[in-house]
Amino acid sequence: MTAVTHAEFHADTESLDVADAFAGSIRGRSIIITGVNRGGIGFTTAQAFASQSPSHIIITGRSPTKLQESIEALRKEYPSVQYVGLKLDLSNQKSVREAAAEVLAMKDVPTIDILVNNAGVMLIPERTLSVDGIEMHFATNHVGHFLFTNLILPKLIKAAEGRPKGATRVVNVTSSSPLSAGVRFSDINFERANKTLPDDEQPQYEALKNWGETDPENKSYFPREGYNQSKVANLLFSIGFNARYYDKYGLLSLAVNPGVIATELQRHFSPETATALQAWAKSGAVHMKTQGAGAATSLVAATDPGLGLPVVKDGKENYGAYLSDCQINGGANARAVSKSNADRLWKLSEELVGEEFPQ
Repeated sequence: MTAVTHAEFHADTESLDVADAFAGSIRGRSIIITGVNRGGIGFTTAQAFASQSPSHIIITGRSPTKLQESIEALRKEYPSVQYVGLKLDLSNQKSVREAAAEVLAMKDVPTIDILVNNAGVMLIPERTLSVDGIEMHFATNHVGHFLFTNLILPKLIKAAEGRPKGATRVVNVTSSSPLSAGVRFSDINFERANKTLPDDEQPQYEALKNWGETDPENKSYFPREGYNQSKVANLLFSIGFNARYYDKYGLLSLAVNPGVIATELQRHFSPETATALQAWAKSGAVHMKTQGAGAATSLVAATDPGLGLPVVKDGKENYGAYLSDCQINGGANARAVSKSNADRLWKLSEELVGEEFPQ
C-alpha cells in the first residue's frame, strides 16, 4: 500500500523540513528541476534539495541570466553541490531535444535520480500556438516535459539499477485542475465551440461563469481551460509513465498540486483575476502558501520512501498518483486518473512529437 511516512506534514510544511526528513533519499543524488528562477517554487525546490548534499543539481529555464542568478544564490548558501544551468524552452521541441542531448552527453553526471518537471505557464490571455503548432499551455506544460523525460530516460534507467523499485522518480507539478477538469482529446488546440465537444470533454460551465465568462458553451478558448487541460495531462502523464516504466525499470512518477503561491507564474493574470485572488485569500477561501511550502509536496513526492506504485482504492483508479499539501489526495476526478485516458494521452503525445516511447 502506498502511503506517506509523515502524516503530520501539512499545507504549510516547509520544503527544507521535508528535505531534512528524507535526507537519505537526496544525499549524493543527481537531480534535474525544470523552470527555475528566483521568483518561483522551482528555486525553493532546488534550495531544499541543495540543503541535503546531492552530488549535482541541474536547473533549466529559458533565460540564461535567471539561471545564473539562481545558481549564484544556491552556491552562496550550499557551496558543496555541483550546479549546472541548462537552457530549455519547453514550448519548442527543437530546444527540448537539444537540452536532452546535452544531459545525455554530461559525462560527470552518469545518472539522473530525480527529475522534477516544475516549469509551466498559466492563463495566457489569447489562444496561442507554439512553434510546433500546439496550444501553448499544452505544449509547454505537458508536451515539452513528455518529450524531455522520455529522451533522458537512459540516465533515469541507469540510476534505478540496483536500487529499490520506485526510488528513482519523476515528479510532475500539476495543480488543483485534476479535481474537476479533463483533456479535450478531440480538440486540444481549442478550435471548436465547447458545446460541440463530447460530453466528457466539455468544461464546467458554471465554474467558467463564476469567473465572469459569458456564453462559454458557444466559445472555445478560455485561459483557465487551456491551463486546466495541461495540468490534467501532467497527472495522466505520471500514470502512463508508471504503466510503461515501473515494472520494467523500477521508475516511479507522481504528480503534485503545490497549492496557491504568489509567483511569476501569475504574470498573465488579468487585474480582475488578481483582485479576486487577493479577496479570496483575505477571506480565507483560498490558502496562500510561502514559496517554501509550495515546494514541499514536490519534495515529498521525490523522496518519501513510503510512496510507491498507485493502487485502486474505493473503486478509484491510481490512488497515490496525486498529492497535495504533502499528503496523498484521492479527490481527482475520474477523467484525470483514468488509465485509458493516460494511454490515450500517451499516444496523442507521441503523435505530437513524432516519436514513439518506449522503444
